[in-house]
Amino acid sequence: MQVTVNGAPIFFDVVGSKLAVDGGQMVERPTLIVLHGGPGFDHSLMRPYFDRFADSHQVIYLDHRGNGRSGGARETWRLPQWGDDIRDFCEILGIEKPVVYGLSFGGMVAMSYATRHPDHPARLILSSTAARMHLDATYAMMARLGGARAETIARAFWTHPSAEAAGEYMAVCMPLYNPTKDPALEQARARAIMRLEVMFDFITGEQGTMNMVADLAKVACPTLVLAGGLDPITPVACAEEIHRALPAGLATLDVFGGAGHGVHRDEPDRAEAVLRRFLKED
Repeated sequence: MQVTVNGAPIFFDVVGSKLAVDGGQMVERPTLIVLHGGPGFDHSLMRPYFDRFADSHQVIYLDHRGNGRSGGARETWRLPQWGDDIRDFCEILGIEKPVVYGLSFGGMVAMSYATRHPDHPARLILSSTAARMHLDATYAMMARLGGARAETIARAFWTHPSAEAAGEYMAVCMPLYNPTKDPALEQARARAIMRLEVMFDFITGEQGTMNMVADLAKVACPTLVLAGGLDPITPVACAEEIHRALPAGLATLDVFGGAGHGVHRDEPDRAEAVLRRFLKED
């Protein structure tokens, strides 16, 4: 399905109903919006794992502006716009007080949304993400997990991205993102729509200048921060920085020591338990 948001066609898909049948009445369920990573990928990377939460929430996946099946002019591929898109997407569809889950780049979009529109979300989940990049820590973790070659390839890709550099990075460095070698993850990456032009635009532009640390003080809803101890791209230090910057009493940090990038990929059962507990809290 598509809806036009701020001049861009935004693709979204829905798992589960908004209204649940409960005997003689219809009960409204909360909405969980799942934001994929990248940029340059699509929402299919997040499926089918988050479909399971359709037993308690209406689950909505969307492709960010410029990503996957969504459109939007190149000059609008910016975090403020991506953040505003989430709020305006909800306004168009009549979604009130959503829970917003953002993985990696999706977490950056979620932070942009929640800091620009602090009264809008009911809850926020930030998984394997960063308010600003710490590439020195990334290179060190790449070297630890994959040796000197992985570090060299990572440095080349993150400083001078190209189709060739991306190919090497995806072959050598991306397998280091997760210690669990799950065929389902490889299948998800294979079926994802790749938009390298969006990826390169972000890497050579806003990624190098973004710093949302100070703005995180504006977040006004309960927030869960998830991190993997073996994540080479957004190391634990990134999650710790986010947690420190969020308002006291609103944020919880949960580090999965043996997990990598996207803790649900390496420890799915524990991740589900942590998420369900957070989603049920009053």
